Amino acid sequence: MAQVRNKQVVLSNYVSGFPKESDMEIVDSTITLKLPEGSNGVLLKNLYLSCDPYMRTLMNEDSTLGLGRLTLGSPMMGYGVARVVESGNPDYKKGDLVWGITKWEEYSLVSAPQFFKIQHTDVPLSYYTGILGMPGMTAYTGFFEVGSAKKGENVFVSAASGAVGQLVGQFAKLNGCYVVGSAGSKEKVELLKEKFGYDEGFNYKEEPDLDAALKRYFPEGIDIYFENVGGKTLDAVLPNMKLHGRIPVCGMISQYNLTQHEGVANLANLIFKRVRMEGFVVSDFYHLYPKFLEFVLPHIREGKVVYVEDIAEGLENGPAALVGLFSGRNVGKQVLVVARD
Repeated sequence: MAQVRNKQVVLSNYVSGFPKESDMEIVDSTITLKLPEGSNGVLLKNLYLSCDPYMRTLMNEDSTLGLGRLTLGSPMMGYGVARVVESGNPDYKKGDLVWGITKWEEYSLVSAPQFFKIQHTDVPLSYYTGILGMPGMTAYTGFFEVGSAKKGENVFVSAASGAVGQLVGQFAKLNGCYVVGSAGSKEKVELLKEKFGYDEGFNYKEEPDLDAALKRYFPEGIDIYFENVGGKTLDAVLPNMKLHGRIPVCGMISQYNLTQHEGVANLANLIFKRVRMEGFVVSDFYHLYPKFLEFVLPHIREGKVVYVEDIAEGLENGPAALVGLFSGRNVGKQVLVVARD
Protein backbone atom coordinates (compact mmCIF):
# COMPACT_ATOMS: atom_id res chain seq x y z
CA MET A 1 0.00 0.00 0.00
CA ALA A 2 1.31 3.44 -0.89
CA GLN A 3 2.56 5.72 1.80
CA VAL A 4 0.78 8.99 2.59
CA ARG A 5 2.00 12.23 4.11
CA ASN A 6 1.91 12.42 7.89
CA LYS A 7 2.47 15.96 9.18
CA GLN A 8 3.81 15.99 12.75
CA VAL A 9 4.58 18.43 15.56
CA VAL A 10 7.85 17.23 17.11
CA LEU A 11 9.90 18.36 20.11
CA SER A 12 13.02 20.08 18.80
CA ASN A 13 14.47 21.39 22.11
CA TYR A 14 14.20 20.36 25.74
CA VAL A 15 12.69 23.23 27.68
CA SER A 16 13.95 25.14 30.69
CA GLY A 17 11.74 28.01 31.79
CA PHE A 18 8.89 29.13 29.58
CA PRO A 19 8.38 27.10 26.38
CA LYS A 20 8.67 28.80 22.99
CA GLU A 21 7.08 27.94 19.69
CA SER A 22 10.58 27.24 18.36
CA ASP A 23 10.93 24.38 20.88
CA MET A 24 8.62 22.49 18.54
CA GLU A 25 8.90 21.94 14.81
CA ILE A 26 6.45 21.01 12.06
CA VAL A 27 7.81 18.15 9.96
CA ASP A 28 6.46 16.12 7.07
CA SER A 29 6.91 12.37 7.43
CA THR A 30 5.15 9.46 5.74
CA ILE A 31 3.11 6.54 6.98
CA THR A 32 1.67 3.39 5.43
CA LEU A 33 -2.02 3.08 6.19
CA LYS A 34 -1.75 -0.61 6.97
CA LEU A 35 -0.87 -2.37 10.20
CA PRO A 36 2.24 -4.57 10.43
CA GLU A 37 1.51 -8.28 10.12
CA GLY A 38 0.27 -9.72 13.42
CA SER A 39 -0.05 -6.31 15.08
CA ASN A 40 -2.34 -5.94 18.09
CA GLY A 41 -2.36 -2.18 17.67
CA VAL A 42 -4.58 0.35 15.97
CA LEU A 43 -3.96 2.91 13.26
CA LEU A 44 -5.68 6.22 13.98
CA LYS A 45 -6.66 9.29 12.01
CA ASN A 46 -6.39 12.10 14.55
CA LEU A 47 -9.25 14.62 14.49
CA TYR A 48 -8.92 16.87 17.56
CA LEU A 49 -5.99 17.33 19.93
CA SER A 50 -6.05 18.71 23.45
CA CYS A 51 -3.64 21.42 24.66
CA ASP A 52 -3.11 20.94 28.40
CA PRO A 53 -0.71 22.53 30.91
CA TYR A 54 0.68 19.17 32.11
CA MET A 55 2.22 18.68 28.65
CA ARG A 56 4.87 21.25 29.61
CA THR A 57 6.31 18.76 32.13
CA LEU A 58 6.91 16.22 29.32
CA MET A 59 9.25 18.70 27.61
CA ASN A 60 11.86 18.67 30.39
CA GLU A 61 15.14 16.89 29.75
CA ASP A 62 14.88 15.24 33.16
CA SER A 63 11.38 14.92 34.51
CA THR A 64 10.90 14.09 38.19
CA LEU A 65 7.11 14.38 38.11
CA GLY A 66 6.41 10.80 37.08
CA LEU A 67 4.37 11.75 34.01
CA GLY A 68 7.08 10.66 31.56
CA ARG A 69 9.00 12.75 29.05
CA LEU A 70 9.43 13.16 25.32
CA THR A 71 12.59 12.51 23.34
CA LEU A 72 13.96 15.04 20.87
CA GLY A 73 12.58 14.57 17.38
CA SER A 74 9.56 12.60 18.60
CA PRO A 75 5.99 13.84 18.15
CA MET A 76 4.32 15.70 20.97
CA MET A 77 1.88 13.54 22.88
CA GLY A 78 -1.40 14.26 24.60
CA TYR A 79 -5.10 13.55 24.69
CA GLY A 80 -7.04 13.54 21.46
CA VAL A 81 -10.07 12.34 19.55
CA ALA A 82 -9.46 9.99 16.63
CA ARG A 83 -11.10 7.59 14.21
CA VAL A 84 -9.80 4.01 13.86
CA VAL A 85 -8.47 3.46 10.33
CA GLU A 86 -7.26 -0.13 10.83
CA SER A 87 -7.32 -2.38 13.88
CA GLY A 88 -5.52 -5.55 14.91
CA ASN A 89 -7.05 -5.32 18.36
CA PRO A 90 -10.33 -7.10 19.14
CA ASP A 91 -11.50 -4.22 21.34
CA TYR A 92 -11.59 -1.77 18.42
CA LYS A 93 -12.85 -1.95 14.87
CA LYS A 94 -12.41 0.17 11.77
CA GLY A 95 -14.53 3.32 11.98
CA ASP A 96 -14.68 3.48 15.78
CA LEU A 97 -14.39 6.94 17.30
CA VAL A 98 -12.14 6.99 20.37
CA TRP A 99 -10.48 9.37 22.81
CA GLY A 100 -7.28 8.94 24.79
CA ILE A 101 -3.53 9.49 24.53
CA THR A 102 -2.30 9.93 20.97
CA LYS A 103 0.45 11.81 19.12
CA TRP A 104 0.46 15.25 17.53
CA GLU A 105 0.34 14.09 13.93
CA GLU A 106 -2.20 13.35 11.22
CA TYR A 107 -2.05 9.56 11.66
CA SER A 108 -0.82 7.57 14.65
CA LEU A 109 0.11 3.91 15.03
CA VAL A 110 -0.62 2.92 18.64
CA SER A 111 0.81 -0.46 19.63
CA ALA A 112 -0.90 -0.79 23.03
CA PRO A 113 -4.21 1.04 22.68
CA GLN A 114 -6.06 2.13 25.82
CA PHE A 115 -8.86 4.30 24.54
CA PHE A 116 -12.40 5.15 25.53
CA LYS A 117 -14.90 4.46 22.76
CA ILE A 118 -17.13 7.39 21.90
CA GLN A 119 -20.74 6.23 22.04
CA HIS A 120 -22.55 9.57 22.16
CA THR A 121 -22.21 11.63 18.98
CA ASP A 122 -25.14 14.01 19.49
CA VAL A 123 -22.65 16.41 21.10
CA PRO A 124 -19.58 17.95 19.38
CA LEU A 125 -16.71 15.47 18.97
CA SER A 126 -14.30 18.11 20.22
CA TYR A 127 -16.01 17.85 23.62
CA TYR A 128 -14.13 14.59 24.14
CA THR A 129 -10.92 16.62 24.48
CA GLY A 130 -12.62 18.64 27.22
CA ILE A 131 -15.91 18.37 29.05
CA LEU A 132 -16.45 14.70 28.07
CA GLY A 133 -12.77 13.77 28.27
CA MET A 134 -9.86 14.19 30.65
CA PRO A 135 -10.65 17.76 31.85
CA GLY A 136 -14.29 16.90 32.54
CA MET A 137 -13.30 13.82 34.51
CA THR A 138 -10.69 15.90 36.36
CA ALA A 139 -13.28 18.46 37.43
CA TYR A 140 -15.80 15.80 38.44
CA THR A 141 -13.49 13.53 40.41
CA GLY A 142 -11.47 16.37 41.91
CA PHE A 143 -14.56 18.14 43.20
CA PHE A 144 -16.80 15.27 44.23
CA GLU A 145 -14.36 12.43 45.02
CA VAL A 146 -11.18 14.16 46.26
CA GLY A 147 -12.91 17.31 47.48
CA SER A 148 -15.77 15.40 49.17
CA ALA A 149 -18.10 18.23 48.21
CA LYS A 150 -21.21 18.86 50.30
CA LYS A 151 -24.24 20.94 49.39
CA GLY A 152 -24.08 24.61 50.28
CA GLU A 153 -20.32 24.86 50.85
CA ASN A 154 -18.06 27.81 50.00
CA VAL A 155 -15.86 26.99 47.01
CA PHE A 156 -12.93 28.88 45.49
CA VAL A 157 -11.49 27.91 42.10
CA SER A 158 -8.27 29.32 40.60
CA ALA A 159 -7.73 29.37 36.81
CA ALA A 160 -11.50 29.30 36.87
CA SER A 161 -12.19 29.93 33.18
CA GLY A 162 -9.88 27.16 31.96
CA ALA A 163 -10.67 23.67 30.69
CA VAL A 164 -11.20 22.29 34.21
CA GLY A 165 -12.08 25.39 36.21
CA GLN A 166 -15.12 26.36 34.15
CA LEU A 167 -16.62 22.95 34.94
CA VAL A 168 -15.74 22.89 38.64
CA GLY A 169 -17.71 26.10 39.11
CA GLN A 170 -20.74 24.74 37.29
CA PHE A 171 -20.66 21.41 39.14
CA ALA A 172 -20.42 23.32 42.42
CA LYS A 173 -23.45 25.47 41.53
CA LEU A 174 -25.42 22.32 40.65
CA ASN A 175 -24.48 21.17 44.16
CA GLY A 176 -25.93 24.33 45.72
CA CYS A 177 -22.56 25.85 46.61
CA TYR A 178 -21.39 29.48 46.78
CA VAL A 179 -18.61 29.72 44.20
CA VAL A 180 -15.95 32.35 43.48
CA GLY A 181 -13.28 32.07 40.80
CA SER A 182 -10.10 33.90 39.89
CA ALA A 183 -8.92 34.46 36.32
CA GLY A 184 -6.40 36.63 34.49
CA SER A 185 -8.47 39.13 32.49
CA LYS A 186 -11.68 41.14 32.60
CA GLU A 187 -13.07 39.06 29.71
CA LYS A 188 -12.50 35.84 31.62
CA VAL A 189 -14.02 37.16 34.83
CA GLU A 190 -17.13 38.18 32.88
CA LEU A 191 -17.31 34.63 31.49
CA LEU A 192 -17.24 33.22 35.01
CA LYS A 193 -20.26 35.21 36.11
CA GLU A 194 -22.26 35.49 32.89
CA LYS A 195 -21.62 32.10 31.25
CA PHE A 196 -20.60 29.66 33.97
CA GLY A 197 -22.82 30.89 36.79
CA TYR A 198 -20.10 31.78 39.31
CA ASP A 199 -21.44 33.92 42.16
CA GLU A 200 -18.38 36.15 42.00
CA GLY A 201 -15.08 36.38 40.18
CA PHE A 202 -11.97 38.55 40.26
CA ASN A 203 -8.90 39.27 38.15
CA TYR A 204 -5.96 38.20 40.30
CA LYS A 205 -3.66 40.51 38.32
CA GLU A 206 -5.61 43.49 39.64
CA GLU A 207 -5.54 42.40 43.28
CA PRO A 208 -2.46 43.76 45.10
CA ASP A 209 -3.39 41.72 48.19
CA LEU A 210 -4.82 38.26 47.46
CA ASP A 211 -5.41 37.58 51.15
CA ALA A 212 -7.59 40.69 51.40
CA ALA A 213 -9.45 39.75 48.23
CA LEU A 214 -10.27 36.29 49.59
CA LYS A 215 -11.45 37.76 52.90
CA ARG A 216 -13.72 40.07 50.93
CA TYR A 217 -15.37 37.21 49.03
CA PHE A 218 -15.20 34.61 51.81
CA PRO A 219 -15.73 36.39 55.15
CA GLU A 220 -16.63 33.04 56.73
CA GLY A 221 -13.80 31.13 55.02
CA ILE A 222 -13.39 28.55 52.25
CA ASP A 223 -14.60 24.94 52.49
CA ILE A 224 -13.07 23.73 49.20
CA TYR A 225 -10.22 25.31 47.26
CA PHE A 226 -9.85 23.66 43.85
CA GLU A 227 -6.14 24.19 43.21
CA ASN A 228 -5.00 24.81 39.64
CA VAL A 229 -2.30 27.44 40.19
CA GLY A 230 -0.07 27.02 43.28
CA GLY A 231 2.47 29.60 44.45
CA LYS A 232 1.19 32.91 45.79
CA THR A 233 -2.45 31.94 45.31
CA LEU A 234 -2.10 28.81 47.45
CA ASP A 235 -0.23 30.81 50.10
CA ALA A 236 -3.07 33.34 50.29
CA VAL A 237 -5.76 30.65 50.39
CA LEU A 238 -4.37 28.65 53.32
CA PRO A 239 -5.14 31.20 56.09
CA ASN A 240 -8.64 31.59 54.64
CA MET A 241 -9.60 27.93 54.80
CA LYS A 242 -12.34 26.86 57.21
CA LEU A 243 -11.91 24.08 59.77
CA HIS A 244 -11.84 20.69 58.03
CA GLY A 245 -11.58 22.31 54.62
CA ARG A 246 -10.31 20.38 51.60
CA ILE A 247 -7.86 21.31 48.86
CA PRO A 248 -7.91 18.95 45.86
CA VAL A 249 -4.64 19.70 44.04
CA CYS A 250 -5.27 19.43 40.31
CA GLY A 251 -2.40 21.51 38.94
CA MET A 252 0.15 24.24 39.67
CA ILE A 253 0.50 26.09 36.39
CA SER A 254 2.31 29.02 38.01
CA GLN A 255 5.21 26.70 38.86
CA TYR A 256 5.75 24.59 35.74
CA ASN A 257 8.03 27.06 33.98
CA LEU A 258 10.09 28.16 36.99
CA THR A 259 13.62 26.87 37.39
CA GLN A 260 13.26 27.54 41.14
CA HIS A 261 9.80 26.79 42.50
CA GLU A 262 8.18 29.25 44.91
CA GLY A 263 7.93 28.31 48.57
CA VAL A 264 4.66 28.31 50.50
CA ALA A 265 4.83 30.02 53.90
CA ASN A 266 1.38 29.29 55.31
CA LEU A 267 1.37 25.50 55.38
CA ALA A 268 0.95 25.41 59.17
CA ASN A 269 -2.72 26.21 58.56
CA LEU A 270 -3.12 22.61 57.37
CA ILE A 271 -2.49 21.60 60.99
CA PHE A 272 -4.34 24.30 62.88
CA LYS A 273 -7.44 24.11 60.68
CA ARG A 274 -7.29 20.34 60.08
CA VAL A 275 -7.31 20.90 56.33
CA ARG A 276 -6.91 17.95 53.97
CA MET A 277 -4.78 18.81 50.94
CA GLU A 278 -4.54 15.98 48.41
CA GLY A 279 -2.98 15.77 44.99
CA PHE A 280 -4.61 13.53 42.41
CA VAL A 281 -4.12 12.22 38.90
CA VAL A 282 -7.33 11.73 36.95
CA SER A 283 -6.31 8.39 35.44
CA ASP A 284 -6.72 6.87 38.91
CA PHE A 285 -10.45 7.55 38.57
CA TYR A 286 -11.15 6.45 35.00
CA HIS A 287 -13.17 3.51 36.31
CA LEU A 288 -15.81 6.14 37.18
CA TYR A 289 -16.16 7.32 33.57
CA PRO A 290 -19.57 5.65 32.96
CA LYS A 291 -20.90 7.23 36.18
CA PHE A 292 -19.52 10.60 35.06
CA LEU A 293 -21.27 10.38 31.68
CA GLU A 294 -24.57 9.57 33.40
CA PHE A 295 -24.11 12.73 35.46
CA VAL A 296 -22.93 15.20 32.85
CA LEU A 297 -24.60 14.27 29.54
CA PRO A 298 -28.16 15.16 30.63
CA HIS A 299 -26.91 18.50 31.94
CA ILE A 300 -25.21 19.25 28.60
CA ARG A 301 -28.29 18.28 26.59
CA GLU A 302 -30.54 20.41 28.80
CA GLY A 303 -28.18 23.39 28.64
CA LYS A 304 -27.54 23.30 32.39
CA VAL A 305 -23.79 22.87 31.83
CA VAL A 306 -22.03 24.81 29.08
CA TYR A 307 -18.50 24.63 27.72
CA VAL A 308 -16.35 27.26 26.03
CA GLU A 309 -13.66 26.15 23.58
CA ASP A 310 -10.81 28.12 22.01
CA ILE A 311 -10.26 26.49 18.61
CA ALA A 312 -6.96 26.51 16.70
CA GLU A 313 -7.06 25.10 13.16
CA GLY A 314 -4.28 22.90 11.80
CA LEU A 315 -1.23 21.16 13.23
CA GLU A 316 0.95 24.08 12.13
CA ASN A 317 -0.78 26.19 14.79
CA GLY A 318 -0.19 23.63 17.54
CA PRO A 319 3.00 25.14 19.01
CA ALA A 320 1.42 28.60 19.36
CA ALA A 321 -1.72 27.10 20.92
CA LEU A 322 0.24 25.12 23.50
CA VAL A 323 2.64 27.93 24.39
CA GLY A 324 -0.29 30.33 24.69
CA LEU A 325 -1.64 28.41 27.69
CA PHE A 326 1.18 29.77 29.84
CA SER A 327 0.45 33.42 29.10
CA GLY A 328 -3.32 32.99 29.41
CA ARG A 329 -3.89 33.69 25.72
CA ASN A 330 -6.64 31.08 25.42
CA VAL A 331 -10.21 31.74 26.50
CA GLY A 332 -11.71 28.43 27.58
CA LYS A 333 -10.52 24.97 26.59
CA GLN A 334 -7.73 25.09 23.99
CA VAL A 335 -8.46 22.61 21.19
CA LEU A 336 -6.35 21.92 18.11
CA VAL A 337 -8.22 20.73 15.01
CA VAL A 338 -6.28 18.27 12.87
CA ALA A 339 -9.18 17.16 10.65
CA ARG A 340 -12.95 17.49 10.85
CA ASP A 341 -13.27 14.06 9.24
